[in-house]
Amino acid sequence: MMPTTLDGATLEKLISAAVAAPSFHNSQPWRFRLEPDTATVLVRAAGERGLREADPLGRALHVSVGAAVFNLRVAVAHFGWEPVVRLLPVPAQPDLLASVRLAGRPGGGKHRADLYEALWRRHSSRSPFSAQRPPAPVLAELADAARAEGATLLLPDAGETQRVLRLTEEAEQRGVVDPARRAESRRWVRDGAPDGLAPTALGPRDASGRLPMRDFSALRPENQLPSAVFEREPLIAVLSTAHDRRADWLRAGQALEHVLLVATTHRVRTSLLHQALEWPDLRWALRGTDRGPGHVQMLIRLGYGPAGAASPRISASEVVGRR
Repeated sequence: MMPTTLDGATLEKLISAAVAAPSFHNSQPWRFRLEPDTATVLVRAAGERGLREADPLGRALHVSVGAAVFNLRVAVAHFGWEPVVRLLPVPAQPDLLASVRLAGRPGGGKHRADLYEALWRRHSSRSPFSAQRPPAPVLAELADAARAEGATLLLPDAGETQRVLRLTEEAEQRGVVDPARRAESRRWVRDGAPDGLAPTALGPRDASGRLPMRDFSALRPENQLPSAVFEREPLIAVLSTAHDRRADWLRAGQALEHVLLVATTHRVRTSLLHQALEWPDLRWALRGTDRGPGHVQMLIRLGYGPAGAASPRISASEVVGRR
């Protein structure tokens, strides 16, 4: 049944869906406000939850907020409205990253109807994946999901995958020896993380004892798997955009979450490798010669294995503001 008003309980559900999105180190750098007169949810950056060292330009913050915007779109459609999205709607307000207006009856066909249920089940998985590869139709659907949001999802060959993983490992090692990054991580663990959240730490390595697999989402220390052996030939998908502006980062976040939710509907597990994206030279090096001039926004590890643990979330009431 088509709702006629947006009551408090429905608004809380919409915001809870939005904050279920993945974010950089589980920083959850967003806040929301409803404009009742226009039935519009404003989505702002929570700058105090950004990471100055690891994300000085705010690219990852925008990707995170974009993922939350996609979840909000899914939830708005689930409750019977059409989500009308504007990115960066007011140039004079740079922290206002998006607006989502609740319009008339949905036209249908924008995304799968089962994504709403999937957004509550989506978690990053730090567990080893099996050797089974997702079937070609599923991989094609993931690529279609990215394309629907203005991004590209490609699967590099074995040689290119190993090069990407080497860049990821180099980024991990830089983070270990960089005192400013270490200090920021310590501050985040001590002061910035609500309810005991912690940023991802160096995790388990693969069978050769090399690449530490970290996730986009934070993981509690008791959930880390120091003795796990990861697949020797992981399936890595590269998410990229044609341009690299703020609006592209927001589109990349929507594409990322669309891909992750579609994967969840097929019981495909995912984890995100963002380490090399934190260093400008390594991010530039991620551009493979076989992928054209696009800008890499995320690396996604795909496979089958145990479901990941849920990361703690700030409550909806804490991210809904009056300004």
